[in-house]
Amino acid sequence: MPQISDRLLLRSWSLEDADDLFEYASKEEVGPNAGWMPHKSVDESKQIIQMFLMKKESFAIYLLGENKVIGSIGLHQHKSNYNKNSLMKEMEIGFALHPSYWGRGIAPEAVQLILEHAFLNLDADIIWCGHFDFNERSKRVQEKCGFSFKFTKQEKLKVFGGMDVTSLYYAITKEEYINKKGTEFV
Repeated sequence: MPQISDRLLLRSWSLEDADDLFEYASKEEVGPNAGWMPHKSVDESKQIIQMFLMKKESFAIYLLGENKVIGSIGLHQHKSNYNKNSLMKEMEIGFALHPSYWGRGIAPEAVQLILEHAFLNLDADIIWCGHFDFNERSKRVQEKCGFSFKFTKQEKLKVFGGMDVTSLYYAITKEEYINKKGTEFV
């Protein structure tokens, strides 16, 4: 289900988006901050769209004023070890944005749209989001959107040859989202 704001449309991916995806996914400052290698070609971006992005809750961040895909955002099922015995419906959000659009409030705006979708349309109880300790931009987006820090986890990234990373995990509940909506959000 597409989500829309004054300047963004979160919509399904298509193969026609490969050039736009490659434009930002090939940049060194994007993929490694999210745990994936930069794309090497438009063909690789097409393959990524087919294999990963054409899934149900994966959306292109489409900038209406420029008629262009400038990022990606999505949700997937999540069961944290933090709340092992919980019966809550948990999901995790992930996002990436073209560096030329950083610092404009676009990522928090897209996250707000996906939170609204998750809580109101998918009946999620809690949404998780994580970032590597060196990714301050993602941390700021999560804090702006009302997520609260929950725990730290040490991980090895296979895609980067087993590199050790520290991931910080944040969450927001449906109740927190409803209580904060309109007062603290961007």
